[in-house]
Amino acid sequence: MRTIRVDTSAASVLLTEVPEPKVRDRQTGEIAKDAMSGEPLMKVGVVYIDEGESALIHVTVPESGVTEGLALGAPVSLPGLVARPWESVFNGQQRHGIAYRAAAIAPGAIPAGVGA
Repeated sequence: MRTIRVDTSAASVLLTEVPEPKVRDRQTGEIAKDAMSGEPLMKVGVVYIDEGESALIHVTVPESGVTEGLALGAPVSLPGLVARPWESVFNGQQRHGIAYRAAAIAPGAIPAGVGA
């Protein structure tokens, strides 16, 4: 499926859930790994605010991309953020959504003009 770049330059992105290992298999507790590098993946929760609209999203980030100094409620940056539509059948039910992935997560700033 197509990957869509997400422009965050005019958005506010705030940390709502601290990074934690992304679980691939809930039954075994297996941690998800990057298909190319084999590096463990982390899941982080953020609220994405743009043009007066907000959405809570989970973003997958490689373990090495999690930067020190992250604080709940604080602005963060997500360099290389992309969205990828997905769909699957689980227990006979069609499911679909959007998966988000970034190269890293780091402390950020609120864009100029936001909230003014």
